[in-house]
Amino acid sequence: MSEPQDPGRLHITVKGRVQNVGFRAHVEYGARQLGLTGWVRNVGYDSVEAVAEGEREKLERLAEIIQAGPRGSQVDESAVEWQAATSEFTYFIVRRSV
Repeated sequence: MSEPQDPGRLHITVKGRVQNVGFRAHVEYGARQLGLTGWVRNVGYDSVEAVAEGEREKLERLAEIIQAGPRGSQVDESAVEWQAATSEFTYFIVRRSV
């Protein structure tokens, strides 16, 4: 039996054909299935940003889900930043676009 991991924080931004293809819903579904907390939102016209907290292994899986995207999307660039968890989130939500 493996020991629980200390929580971590993933901050990821992807660019490409990521809007009007259900991208945020895809990320929200994946994060909730993995039991992660945080948020996802559109940024500008060609970017999506997400912040998630939870076990590192689950966060790495979410990063893969985001970088693959849903059918109809195309991720051309991604930037991943690992941070310490703040435990500020209760669940995973879709935030208003900026």
